[in-house]
Amino acid sequence: QVRLVESGGGLVEAGGSLRLSCAASRSPGSFYAAAWYRQAPGKQRDLVARLTNGGNRNYADSVKGRFTISRDDAKNMLYLQMSGLKPEDTAVYYCNVMDYHGTDYWGQGTQVTVSS
Repeated sequence: QVRLVESGGGLVEAGGSLRLSCAASRSPGSFYAAAWYRQAPGKQRDLVARLTNGGNRNYADSVKGRFTISRDDAKNMLYLQMSGLKPEDTAVYYCNVMDYHGTDYWGQGTQVTVSS
């Protein structure tokens, strides 16, 4: 069973920074891909950033240049460094991994609130 536990969310002023962490039950690099998604109230869950096993990264247009996804396979950790935060970044952020069968696994989410 894959277990993912997010941490690092909170309340921050616009322009500030946060680093989200995701502790996984095994190394994120052992999956096909690891990612961060977010879901704002009343909206669908959207991809924020994705890191494949091979090291390819892709980002939502809205966060390019502000967010960075990374992993530490030795520590079984996935990270999302967020800077230049905007009120529209307010959402619950979810850690995700996909295995080589196409099965998704999710964490419980961590709230990020950006005040204007």
